[in-house]
Amino acid sequence: MKYENNRPPMAVILAAGIGSRLSPLTDKSAKCLLSVGGSVILERMIRNCLSCGVSQFVLVLGHRADAIKQFVDKTFRGIRVTYVINERYRDTNTGYSLMLASGVVGTAEFIKFDADVVFDTKILRALVDSDLPNVLCVDRNIALADEEVKVITDEQMCVREISKSVDASRAFGESIGIEKISAGTGPLLFAELKVMMESAAHAQEYYEAAYSRLVDKGIPFHALDITGMKWTEIDTVEDFAAANVMFGSPITTVSRGQQRALDEASTNPQRSK
Repeated sequence: MKYENNRPPMAVILAAGIGSRLSPLTDKSAKCLLSVGGSVILERMIRNCLSCGVSQFVLVLGHRADAIKQFVDKTFRGIRVTYVINERYRDTNTGYSLMLASGVVGTAEFIKFDADVVFDTKILRALVDSDLPNVLCVDRNIALADEEVKVITDEQMCVREISKSVDASRAFGESIGIEKISAGTGPLLFAELKVMMESAAHAQEYYEAAYSRLVDKGIPFHALDITGMKWTEIDTVEDFAAANVMFGSPITTVSRGQQRALDEASTNPQRSK
């Protein structure tokens, strides 16, 4: 099998969910089409990808799929996007949605996004720049409870356990819902998901269950420490309010070179005068 290692990773965005915990905000809108800081969540995510050289997109849709398609096609004319529909979005979860992307992704490296995560571009740049295969963005500065996907690592930042049921006292931090999956591991991940989804008992499993199975089989996954960088997941009305405080202004697309200059200016203020 030939793996496609010579092109930028594609983005796989899981946006099939209903977002019922965000009611009434999601009564007439898809969660990813809500506006945070003056920019639609999905727009902010796609613009972040484009600024990091990620220009091919796979969107897995379900709830309000037509509205999301119309928004993307109108806002981003000409980008390379493939829509995959999860017809079973009401009775399945992220594991099933990710499995459906396999036919489009094939053997390409990809970055998987949960569509309800709002994040600073610096996180994605760090992930894209990592030479390691299978990298999970992990934040150490999180109060870990039952809801968080927790990660245990060794001293080399290799992932040893990942799930919501991980002992919080032993966890390195929370996996934020953004991961890079290597060209070699992708087919193994999709095969694992396919096996899982053959049983109705696994229909509601999260994709992290497949990551955990691969880790148990010796497939290397690594944690990327993004502690201190801005990000938030939006599940509830309270999360939505907090996101608008954290991200108070609309997204502006900044190239890598422009960002480097901005970073240098902020680090060396005398040079910018």
